[in-house]
Amino acid sequence: MKKKEYIAYWLESANKDLETMEYLAKGKRYVHALFFGHLYLEKISKALWIKSSAEDYAPKIHNILSILKKTEITLNEKQQLFLLKLNQYNIEARYPEDIENIYRVTNKTLTEEFISEIKTIAKCLLKELQ
Repeated sequence: MKKKEYIAYWLESANKDLETMEYLAKGKRYVHALFFGHLYLEKISKALWIKSSAEDYAPKIHNILSILKKTEITLNEKQQLFLLKLNQYNIEARYPEDIENIYRVTNKTLTEEFISEIKTIAKCLLKELQ
């Protein structure tokens, strides 16, 4: 595959995750919705990484801030803090005692706020891919 094809792959996959996030949020599966929100931004970030890199393969990491540090994207402090919070929803990186807490604090209001911010950040990142 060529660079453009890799970028297209990550963006197509990201769009599926966006749909899944919205579906899960409507079904009141808030933690899972935010997990897919994390995936959505992670995959857009990987597309940006590929655009900015000489390589065609995105790094096999899940921390969105770490991925974006390897690009030309500059995030403001509010966005960086949000992404640190969103990284909590990367289920693979959590331990059982953290999972209980995340379910306790994640509700409809928080999910709606996070989804709004996810979409705002995605819009900014996607502009960089045009």
